[in-house]
Amino acid sequence: MENVVKTQYYSYCTGNISKGCELCVHGRKLVLFITGLCPRRCFYCPVSEHKFGKDVVYANEWKIKDPDNPVELMEEAKLTGARGAGITGGDPLSNVDRCCEYIKLLKEKFGKEFHIHLYTSLILVNHERLKKLYEAGLDEIRFHPDLDDEKIWENLKLAREFNWDVGVEIPSVPGYQEKTKELIDFIHDKVDFLNLNELELSDTQIGHYKLNELGFMPKDIISYGVKGSATMAIKLLEYAKGKKLRAHFCTAKLKDGVQVKKRIQLRSKNVALKFDKITEDGLLVRGCIYLPELKPGYGKNLDRNKMKEKLKVFYNRLLNNFKEEDILLDEVKIRFITSDKLVKKNTEVIKKLGLVPAIVEEYPTADAFEAEVEYL
Repeated sequence: MENVVKTQYYSYCTGNISKGCELCVHGRKLVLFITGLCPRRCFYCPVSEHKFGKDVVYANEWKIKDPDNPVELMEEAKLTGARGAGITGGDPLSNVDRCCEYIKLLKEKFGKEFHIHLYTSLILVNHERLKKLYEAGLDEIRFHPDLDDEKIWENLKLAREFNWDVGVEIPSVPGYQEKTKELIDFIHDKVDFLNLNELELSDTQIGHYKLNELGFMPKDIISYGVKGSATMAIKLLEYAKGKKLRAHFCTAKLKDGVQVKKRIQLRSKNVALKFDKITEDGLLVRGCIYLPELKPGYGKNLDRNKMKEKLKVFYNRLLNNFKEEDILLDEVKIRFITSDKLVKKNTEVIKKLGLVPAIVEEYPTADAFEAEVEYL
């Protein structure tokens, strides 16, 4: 492994990583899920069922309500201190016009130096679509070839008609080492870099015949990483090095422990309320007060508008006991937010009002996912 270097981000490379990856490892890349539409359904695809096959848009974890007016996209980029975006899907070329519109909007808002890369399979690649993306301002394009279909690999050559960075990014799939080497043989003089990702299991993959056929297993009891993926990736990096192809292996630890963690830390600083505490990992510790039927995990089928009206009634009751500046009415998650000290000190008062007090540790993301809830 003398030709392969371990980075400070728990990844491995044979040369400089791409500009898109440089920003990514610092948590400065916004993940722009542009559409769930895709002409392929790869057996290792991690896209959830509520996204795949649906023409929906997400900026990180924030769903864009109106794709024709993506105000949430601009707000999320600002809140996370993003200096670039990675456009993914689905296959973004399933809606290339939306891609171009968003690229232009981001460049206009944050400047030409706002770095944007895009992932796509080769099925929808043609000169016209690539020209649209290039003229919109796309900085870097990454192809995801089908290792079982060599016929469309030729479409890679079309990207060289434009002055941008070109790469190939695929998972390191145990059992596909020889086929991946064939791909490296084909691309080594046609692209600027190769990215290999550690293959991870996800709920949407379970039961796929191909997974059963290949016998994928988690590498340990605390990881979704597939056993053998990392070992194979290192061997492929060495092979790419021999072909003079710059290559980078992105581990599951880099994605979760570095990339996502840093982005969350950046966002928490911008969204934390005055009474929130921020953990080392960037999560928010706060006091929350719930309607009994709307505790985390409950109330999924209730009428949200009725619950909001009920919440407002209780808000007036809370103000009889607490200062207005100490209680925030959260109409998104239909609850009250305050300090952990306030709910601890006034647990019995809150319960007598017919409400449920709790200490919550949650992500500073748009969905405010609760990592831990302690009912008092």
